[in-house]
Amino acid sequence: MVSIKDIASECGVSIATVSKALNDHSDVSGSTKAMIRETAKKMGYLPNSQARALKTNRTYNLGVLFVERASSGLTHSHFAAVLNGFKNEAEANGYDITFINRNAGGNTMSYYEHCMFRGVDGVVVACVDDFEDDGVTELLQSKVPSVTIDYVSKGRPAVISDNAHGMRMIAEYICQMGHKKIAYIYGDTSKVTSIRLESFRKTLENMGVEINENYIVQGKYHDPESTERLTKELLGLKDPPTCIIMPDDFSALGGLTAFEKLGMSVPEDISIAGYDGITLARFLHPRLTTYQQDTERIGAEAARQLIAMIRKEIPGEPPTVTVNGCLIKGSSVKYIGE
Repeated sequence: MVSIKDIASECGVSIATVSKALNDHSDVSGSTKAMIRETAKKMGYLPNSQARALKTNRTYNLGVLFVERASSGLTHSHFAAVLNGFKNEAEANGYDITFINRNAGGNTMSYYEHCMFRGVDGVVVACVDDFEDDGVTELLQSKVPSVTIDYVSKGRPAVISDNAHGMRMIAEYICQMGHKKIAYIYGDTSKVTSIRLESFRKTLENMGVEINENYIVQGKYHDPESTERLTKELLGLKDPPTCIIMPDDFSALGGLTAFEKLGMSVPEDISIAGYDGITLARFLHPRLTTYQQDTERIGAEAARQLIAMIRKEIPGEPPTVTVNGCLIKGSSVKYIGE
């Protein structure tokens, strides 16, 4: 393995000069830096992350904690897109990523202990279901720099999608299309779900549309099978809805399956709307009406806030950054008049 000493010998300079050149110190001339870096590259030199960590007290490694009941991991369409935005911004700033869990090397440990074990500089916490989990609480109350997504924790930066705005945009559009019998299959119990459900109710009230409690049922996020079952139950009511809002775009596949099995066409016989605006929704026929979250910006902003916290660049109270998306009208909601 090529060392700094080898490079110094090849270049005819001191070890200190090589170190300063590779770390972009200002007291080494530009031409000397260029010569040393080019030599290091030709010799196949790679910096040692452990040595750098000892010198800078940083590992340039960010933890990612993602917990949800379905355990869908990177197959979770929305989270995968958010993580991609986080990854791109982190890498642009010289950071690597490590997934945080309760198991490392066959040993069970808390999320906080895993962060310590891996020596991450900070962690992004994106718990789709339960931010009140004891392990999550321990981590957020520790000294490990952290940023949360879709949850506000005291003393921590947060990046949230405006879920109230998103549901309002969807519900208002459906009402404007003349629908009065609107059902909503909401997802697992969480803060995000509560916000969307409250916004759904408030929007229908503001639009003068009566709320039928039989039309509001709990399902699961990212679970087409449960959505298919609940869709059939809603359509089996004596007075069925004319439009159903699904928990998310991926779950909407279950609704579409139910319609097909019942011999119903969208939007001629029944209207449908999703949430998230995942890539898959663009290729459904008819194109799904949905609210597209700005996942790239959510992830990138989470990385920026976390890195700023690590660098102690956040003065005063950590910010809560709200990211808006946009309504994709699609063609899955039929106009049925006023």
